[in-house]
Amino acid sequence: MADGTTIEAMTNDKPESCVDVHCDCPTLWSMAQQFCYTRLSNKKNNGTYRLINLYPARSRRIAATYARMYLETEEHGAPEKKGRYYWMALGAFASKTVGCTLETVQLSYTRMVTGSTVREGLGQGNFWLFMDIAAWHWFYSVSPASFDQCAGERNTDTYVEKVKAQIKRMPWEAKSLPKIDHLKIKPEVLEGFALVKQIEAMPDSSKKQKLQLQHLMAMANHEQGNILQKLIYDEPDFAWWIKIQRADDKELRQTSGYATRAFAFAASIFSPGLEIAFTSECDTGVPELKNAAPKETKLEEYDSRMLWIKSVADQFHSRMIKFKGQMEGELATMAGWVGTRDGVVYPDEHPPQ
Repeated sequence: MADGTTIEAMTNDKPESCVDVHCDCPTLWSMAQQFCYTRLSNKKNNGTYRLINLYPARSRRIAATYARMYLETEEHGAPEKKGRYYWMALGAFASKTVGCTLETVQLSYTRMVTGSTVREGLGQGNFWLFMDIAAWHWFYSVSPASFDQCAGERNTDTYVEKVKAQIKRMPWEAKSLPKIDHLKIKPEVLEGFALVKQIEAMPDSSKKQKLQLQHLMAMANHEQGNILQKLIYDEPDFAWWIKIQRADDKELRQTSGYATRAFAFAASIFSPGLEIAFTSECDTGVPELKNAAPKETKLEEYDSRMLWIKSVADQFHSRMIKFKGQMEGELATMAGWVGTRDGVVYPDEHPPQ
């Protein structure tokens, strides 16, 4: 993808002078979307970009970007405002978990029968969630005032032509964008960024910590309800395989025959469990550093899933208060994954730095 958001302006012959360039909202949103695309791409010597293919590598670059945004080390970051993008910190651990899941021997083992559906669903959900949520944060970091003016105008159908054409070539585009309303603003996003404004203006305090958790849950409701539920969990095939891997025998007895129940038991043995570890590693032997979903959690059901996510959020929040240095150290490690290598490396391209 070449730079499709270049702006032309009249200049003058005065040395060291400046010319104001005014971008409209569709152009600014195109630039935000381009940031997301290039982060998951390698830049070629001719100035174009190639989207990397390896799903776990995409997940690790996404985790890196979320970590950098929380730490305010991403482009346009403001270190003195660290902590305003609180969801991003938990999002980094979550995307790392997706990458680990995609890398598991278990998922590869069952790929012939279940892995392809689950793998594609996880890849699709993580990709388009990133395309949605990272752009909101990047734009706000560039200019909160412009964000306020343009938030209601985000719509992939109004992007500049070159960026719009590139989006149409992105994976799962045709079946994704209509389901997530072409990335238009949602009330939960407005709530989340209204809280960002309060958080960034406050000194560290228990009141600020309370607002951070409120912000996290507003953004979690958005990503789970407006993006992931509609993209993957409402998909009958994905939901069915998730249910099969759960091997809920009572439920299966009511809906399936013996062969399906037997397969479900086997599949559940070779399927990754539902848990998140608050480390940069895929797993940890320290119980306090991870949260496993209760056995009764039905991942495909929004309300059931959100009960677990609220538990994860509360544990994450507690650790960020009590062990902030350790948690931010793990985030700093993940921030270094921004240039994670693709499965195939070409000599004429370079990963992000």
